This record gives sequence, C-alpha cells and structure tokens, in this order.
Amino acid sequence: MTPTGLAISRPAVLVEDVAAATSLAVNKVRGAIQLLEEGASIPFIARYRKERTGALDETQLRTVADMLAYFTELAERKGTVLRSIEEQGQLDDALRRKILLTKSRQELEDIYLPFKPQRRTRAAIARERGLGPLAAYLSEAQDSGTSREALIQPFVNVDKGVSNANAALQGACDILAEEWAEQPAVRQWLRTELKAGALSSRVRKDWKEKPSKFEMYYDFKEPLEKMPSHRYLAMRRGEAEGVLSIGIEVDEESLLERFASKVLKNPRFSFQKDLLETVKDCYSRLLFPSIEAEALMEAKQAAEEEAIKVFARTLRDLLLAPPAGPKTVMGIDPGFRTGCKVAVVDSTGKFLEKTTIYPTPPESRSAEASRALASLIKKHGVEIIAIGNGTASRETDEFVGKFLKEAGLNTSKVSVNESGASIYSASELAVAEFPDLDVTVRGAISIARRLQDPLSELVKIDAKSIGVGQYQHDVHQTQLRSALDREVESCVNRVGVDVNTASTQLLSYVCGIGPRLADAIVQFRNERGPFKSRSEIQSVPRFGSKAFEQSAGFLRIRGGVEPLDNSAVHPESYYVVEKMAHALGKRTSDLIGHIEPLKRLKASDFVDGKVGLPTVEDIVEELEKPGRDPRKEFKVARFSETVHEICDLKPGMALEGVITNVTKFGAFVDIGVHTDGLIHVSELDKKFVRDPAEVVAVGDIVRVKVLTIDPERKRIGLSRKQA
Repeated sequence: MTPTGLAISRPAVLVEDVAAATSLAVNKVRGAIQLLEEGASIPFIARYRKERTGALDETQLRTVADMLAYFTELAERKGTVLRSIEEQGQLDDALRRKILLTKSRQELEDIYLPFKPQRRTRAAIARERGLGPLAAYLSEAQDSGTSREALIQPFVNVDKGVSNANAALQGACDILAEEWAEQPAVRQWLRTELKAGALSSRVRKDWKEKPSKFEMYYDFKEPLEKMPSHRYLAMRRGEAEGVLSIGIEVDEESLLERFASKVLKNPRFSFQKDLLETVKDCYSRLLFPSIEAEALMEAKQAAEEEAIKVFARTLRDLLLAPPAGPKTVMGIDPGFRTGCKVAVVDSTGKFLEKTTIYPTPPESRSAEASRALASLIKKHGVEIIAIGNGTASRETDEFVGKFLKEAGLNTSKVSVNESGASIYSASELAVAEFPDLDVTVRGAISIARRLQDPLSELVKIDAKSIGVGQYQHDVHQTQLRSALDREVESCVNRVGVDVNTASTQLLSYVCGIGPRLADAIVQFRNERGPFKSRSEIQSVPRFGSKAFEQSAGFLRIRGGVEPLDNSAVHPESYYVVEKMAHALGKRTSDLIGHIEPLKRLKASDFVDGKVGLPTVEDIVEELEKPGRDPRKEFKVARFSETVHEICDLKPGMALEGVITNVTKFGAFVDIGVHTDGLIHVSELDKKFVRDPAEVVAVGDIVRVKVLTIDPERKRIGLSRKQA
C-alpha cells in the first residue's frame, strides 16, 4: 500500500526530467514518450511520426527511451525507499520532499543509506550496548566540565559487553565513524576527489607465471579521468584472471586532513585526539573502500558503455556494407588439406550447385580445379566469385586470379570477410535450410550470399560472433545484446526488406513483426505464393492493424499491383500521392521516379490534419528515388599479388586493404596476409584524430604503408597518413 502523499506524478515529472536530461524540448519529448508508450518502434517514429516529435532522429529517440527507462526505474525506487523509511517511523515532510526531488539514483541511495536495513556492524552492536548517547556527546564536541573518566564511566556495563572505559569510548567512536561515512555530503565530496585520482595496477604477489599479456600493467598508473575505455577493460580482464590488482591512488594525507575539517567541530575538544583516530578509521575502513568500489564500478560502466557504443557503431558499418546486388555468385571457402568448398547461388541467393577443388598444397590439383570452376561458371553464368578471407585465402585468391586470366573470363573475384560464417554454417538455422549439405559447403553458400547482401546474411549470426568490437566478452552482456539488437533493427528498417524473398531472421527485425510473426509470414508465403501487395500481408494469421502500421513502410513488394508498395511511402499516406497526381493531371505511377513533375509541386499544399510538412517532404523525396538503397556503391579492394604471408611484408611497403574493425585506439586492416594490421589512431590522418570512427569505417578501402612487422607476435603496424 502506498503511504499517503507519496504518489509520484508519472507523466509530468518524467517528461520534464527526460527533457532536462536530454536537453530536448519538452513538447518533443512528450510526443516521443507518448508514441513509445503506445508501442511504436524507434525507426517507425523517426520515419513516420516526425510531426509529433519535432523530427527527432533515431539517436535522439534512443536517448529519450533510455532516460525514460532510467527515470521510471528511479521513480519506482523512490516509492520503495519512502515506504521503507515510513515503516521505520522516521519519514517526515522534509525527508519526503528531499527524496521526491532527487534526480539521480546515487543521490537517492546516499539519502537512504542510514535507513537501509544493515548487517550487524560494529556501530550497530555499540548502539545495542547503549553507547548512542556517548556518541552524540562526542559529535557535539562541547566539553561539559566533567572529566573524561566520569563522563564515560556510566556507560561501562559488563552485562552488555562494555567491560571498561576504553571499550565504551571505542564503541561510541564506531558509531560516529559509521555516521560520518553515511553522510551524503561527505560521500559526494570523496567521489569528486577520487575522480581526480590515478588508477593504478600492480602484478599480484601470488601470480607465479610472471610473463603475460598484461605485462605493461604490472606497474601502471594513469589519471582516472583520462584513461581510455579499452585500457581500463584490459586491466579489469587482468584482474579477473588473477594477474593484476587494481586501485585508485590519491594523496591520502591531504584527504584525511580535509575530511577531519568537515566532521570535527572543535579542535580544543578534550576528545579531539580520539576523534582524529576515528577519522582515520572511518576513512580507511568504511569511507574510502566504499567510494573506491563505487568509482571503479562507475569507471567500468563508463568503459563498457563506450565499448558497446564502439561495437554497435562498427557493427552498423558492417551491416550497411555495400551489397554486390542480385548477381549469380560463386562462394569459395578456402582450405589446404580438405580442399576448397565451392558453392554457386543464383541472383536471389538460391543454392544451385557445389563441388570441392584442391588447387593448393598438399594436393595441388590446379588443372582439375580450373576445369571444375570453368564448368560451373559457364553452366550458371557466374558473374562474381567470393573468396573467404580465412585459412588458404591468399593462395586460393592467387589461383583464381591466374585461372580467370588464362581462361580469358570477365568474371571478377572479391575477398569476403568470413567472420561468423562457420558459426552460421553449424547453426540450427543452417541445418534446417540445408540438411543434406556439409558444414563447409554451407559456409561457402554464406560467403556467396554475404557478398550479394551483407545485411541479409549477417542477421542470421549472433552479432557478437561477427568479429568486430572491443572487449565484447568483458562488458555487460544484456546491455550489449540490447544495443546490438537496436543497431540491427535500425539497419534493417533503414534499408527496407523485400517481403517475398526475405528470410525469417531478416523479417523478424522489421518494426512490429518479431520472430513469431516472421515465421507466419514465411509460412504463408510458402503456402500461397508471393505477396502481390502490402495490404495482402494483413491476411497472415495474427498480423493485426498495429503490426501493419509499424511494419508496412519498411516492407517492399517488387512488381506488385501497387507501384508505391516498392517504396518507403507508408500506405497510410498513399492518398497524398494520389492528390499530388490529381493536381498534376497524371497517374500515381507517373510520379514515381520522375523528378520533373515533382518539382512543380509545392509540399505545403498537401499538408492536412493527418500529415504535416516533414512527412510530405519525405514522400516527395521518396518518389524522386523510389526504394533507394542508402548503402554505398559496391567496390573491390585489390590486394598485392606479391604479398601473401606476414613474412612477405617489408617496412615502407604501400598496400591496399579493407578496414575490418574500428576501435577507440585505431583501426584494423585486412591487407591479405591472414593477420590484420593495426593503424594506430595517431597514424590515421595528418590532422589530429580524437575518434577513429571520424575518419574510417568498417568496409572502407584504404591505402596504407607498412611501418612495423612482428611475425612472432603476429603484429603489423600500419599508417594511413604516411601512405
């Protein structure tokens, strides 16, 4: 039961709090929150409800959603805290107001700390022994004229466990130490001080295998506020593996002096020496360990958030990598001893044929391999060959290049990042799709499809296994999963999905659909044939009006009865296009892809009670380039024909490569030697680079210069600015 006067006004308070925290206008935040609570997805709100949010973009809407969750949770926690304190009979109006006005979880927990049910501490035991009044006297720091002995003696009670005056004084000081350690102002002061401290790490004394990958952190120190997220996560991993011990270093003598000045009132008090000892005890036993743990946890959370942000951004670049498009593709999963698995897929990704070739040692049956490839290319009209970049990739790439040249074929070849392909090929999904094929053949199919459309293929793989990111296994896994799912959802809906060819996995990320409805759509499609219109999708069992509202604009019908079904124009706005066509004396189809007549329209003429100017402008833009793909144009990197292994590299070489991963400390590049080289952030550009993502993205083709080579540790140092 909620105590009287403790109700928290959810809508008004939350909207204002979220607006303040995000620095966004209240009316925009209010509109966004209303839509979120109505069940609208973020991509849908950003694309089709601009009027209600003042055109907030996806990033802003995500921030609103996150802050809404934070303040909702905070409001619930306030209710719990208020009930707990009231049940203890210690809640007054001033405390109630202080709690209700609190804007942070940390501040709320500081207020609640003295009232929180605790284990039996030294202070709790002292209070049970009746030493509270003595502690109160010491706290006031006013001499009464009574001697120390006479003052303390009444509190000595053997039956209560207070055997002598020293025990009584110690118990009272224990009470004071706990009270000081629980003062919100004191805790906040020390938090601020620790932020200016240095994060240090030392090798543990019990670590026997002294050489390790954490050697650089055996005696390491750096200001906490300046430490990069990747470095802190590396230190945390070293701590988790029992190699390092981590802590925060501060000027303890200075802090103790300032702490004493905050809690001690009278330097001439007869118990001053005892209280100074209590200050030290409070600091070392209660206050510093608590705030240090908080600070380390806060640093960990900040580092994790940064790592997740980097991972999500890099994943987005990979998902939105340029597609080769609807071409007949031959996928090759390279291998030495077991040979290269070859699979051909048609322009829709349908599997056509497979074989195995042995063009490299130990078999070296290149003539036979050439005949097999020539036969498949001629039979199926293969337009492009996708070669996985794993083991034997460079040798296979060299063989394929030589074969194509000698055969006089125009078929091109591309090296494809195969990270995660092996995970997909062994998954239940792949088994269900190709139950009669070998795991490696499924991998070759995945490599071919990944070239055709990276997004459609990568959604089948757990995002953590795609091979990008920074310490992804060390961060909060639920938050990581949420962030990555958001990114996949955003990318899928940004590109749009062909409802007649999309896999269940791809459809499940479309706004308003999800896994169950995606299964139902595919089953309906398999039983009754391709959908002829968007409206027909509503015939799918359990596909309600809300799901249609959320998803329709992101689903595409190619060659259907309604041309607008292959665009990002939402069905709810088709009537606007009809009004435009009528105003121009044309048919709706005459406007699609024809810029000239659209230029004669004035967007504001079509604003009404249902659509505002932003939506009308979006409709005109979409009609100009219907179903446009937001991804970049497909290009191919050209690896050096003379470089295959790390031992082939020499300092000063200029090479072409592909960015495979972007972190806070630099970018990794595939230059065709099985080991990705690193461009340190300082070597990315001639101008100062704060964040590598400002200048490069996964999939970018770059020119680099080789700086350093370490074959034993498989490390390659590269420079982009010197190339």
